[in-house]
This record gives sequence, C-alpha cells and structure tokens, in this order.
Amino acid sequence: MSKKLSLDEKFFVAGSSGMVGSSVCKLLKNKGYGLKEFGGDLFMPKRKDLNLFNYEDVNSWFKHYKPTVVILAAAKVGGILANSEFPYDFLLENLKIQNNVIEASWKNNVKRFLFLGSSCIYPKYANQPIREESLLDGELEKTNECYALAKISGIKLCEALRIQYGFDAISLMPTNLYGPKDNYHPSNSHVMASLIRKFSEAKIHNKKNVTCWGTGDPLREFMHVQDLADAIIFCLENWDPENKNAPKNDAGKPLYFLNVGTGKDISIKELVKKIANEVGFDGEVIWDQSKPDGTPKKQLDVSRINKLGWHSKINLDEGIRKTIKEFTSY
Repeated sequence: MSKKLSLDEKFFVAGSSGMVGSSVCKLLKNKGYGLKEFGGDLFMPKRKDLNLFNYEDVNSWFKHYKPTVVILAAAKVGGILANSEFPYDFLLENLKIQNNVIEASWKNNVKRFLFLGSSCIYPKYANQPIREESLLDGELEKTNECYALAKISGIKLCEALRIQYGFDAISLMPTNLYGPKDNYHPSNSHVMASLIRKFSEAKIHNKKNVTCWGTGDPLREFMHVQDLADAIIFCLENWDPENKNAPKNDAGKPLYFLNVGTGKDISIKELVKKIANEVGFDGEVIWDQSKPDGTPKKQLDVSRINKLGWHSKINLDEGIRKTIKEFTSY
C-alpha cells in the first residue's frame, strides 16, 4: 500500500511555524526528508514571504518552487470563546487559505497532498466513538460551526479533485491537540493550553482558587502534536486510498479522510485534576456553569488508521508532564 516517497521530494509545509507544522518539519528532517544532500527540499515560508490569502501569490510561489508533496497545516484556530466571537474570521480566513493552497497544488502537479481537518467537523450528537461515516450526519456544535464548515469544505474539495481529476489528496481528522508551540493566550486558547496556563500561574502566584469553564462533565480526547506529525508522515508514506486493502466506508467505497487520535477520552474534571497535581496546585477549583460546555462527548473511532498500522505513542500523563515542563520553561 506504500506510496514510496523518496528522499528527493520537495516538501511544502504550509503553516510551518505553528504547533502542527513545526512538529511535522522536525520529524521530516529526522527521517531524512527535505535535506539538500539527498536532493530534497523543505519549504517553510514565513507569512511575510508568502501570503496564503492571495491566490496569485500562492500560484506564483508554486510555479517557482515546484513542491512535490504539500502538507496543509495552516489554519486560523481558537477555543470556544474565539470561535463564538469571530465566526466570520474563522469561516472566511480558513476557506481562503484552503482554497488557494489546494487549487495551486492541483494546478501545479503536486504529487501528494495532505489536508488537516479537525474532529469538530462531526455532528454535536454523533454516535460515540465517532466513525468517519458520521460526517454530515447531523447538526454541528454551534460554538465552532463556522470553523467546522470551513474544514468540511476543505475535505470535500480534496475529495472532489481526486474523484474528478485524479489529484492525489488525502485528509486527516485529528482529535484535540496539545504540545510544543501551542497557543496559551488567556482567552483564545484551547482547553488543554488554557488549563495548563491557569494552573501554572495559580501555583506561581499562590492563588487559593482557579475558575474553570462549564460543569467539567464533557468528555474529550487529547493527542500530543508529535503523534499527529508521526501520523501525517506515516499516511503520506503508507496510505493509498485506491489500494484494494485501504480502508473503505460502510458502502465498500474508498475513504479519502481518516480519524487520528488516541481512541481514549477523559472528562474535563479529570483533566483538571491531572494538571493541578502535576503543577502542584492544591487550592479550590470553581466551575463557572454560566459558560458553555460545548459538545458533551467527542471521542474518535481510530480503528481504520490503526488497521493501516499507525498507533499513537505518547500517553496522556507523559504528554501533560512534558507540556507543562515546556510551558514553565518559556
């Protein structure tokens, strides 16, 4: 089933300075990809050098540099508050980035393309654990509906180009991520980063309590970003959706997107306990139930990517410990 990437591939990682992109670039180099001594290349343009919002700029860049493998890790992301307050930004900015990079990749004969979606593409009340067939099978969670719609459009654009023109595009749907280069902004961060910041600062400043959003009851799945980087490269090397042994949907047709995660979830209350214990905070936790919980449970069915031969390696306790150490050393 291997697609046999060679060491002389020219990789373009869109969003290379972000959490996912930087982990992908590091792992590519560790595996010998993108190194000039092997005839390869690894393009990591900064925003000032390549405006992903402008199609002409993107297309001109592709014509000049001619990447052969593209990983689209660039996106506007944020937590519940940011998604609720800036729906226009999350919808339009992500659509622009996706459309420009996907179309330019296709028009400039990119050999393999990988798009990153998100587990929030699935319906709010999807059957658990969530299988790939749940896509478009129900209403989305309102707090991140616009972001989810953009990501769904990206998946479907990749799928449409494959079906209509044979463009070799695949997509992965990662669960909630955490790890190096996460966004620790006080209001725009995701739950793991937000909690690590809150409890680390509470410990440093000897606070007697920490306020957390919602009831603490929702169940979430968390994966270290280095595991996602590993899954991305594994799938580029090993997953050909057209292969007869590749994962199929319930109708027996090829799947062009796969879930990526640990397959294990945890309540936000339990996560808070783990983080509080790790940073040494022994004060009171106050739950602000005026704030939204979001989706009640979100656990991915990862049986298909597991069957391909990929499994997550970093367990949650180890990942939290590493991430807190990294955060407190900033």
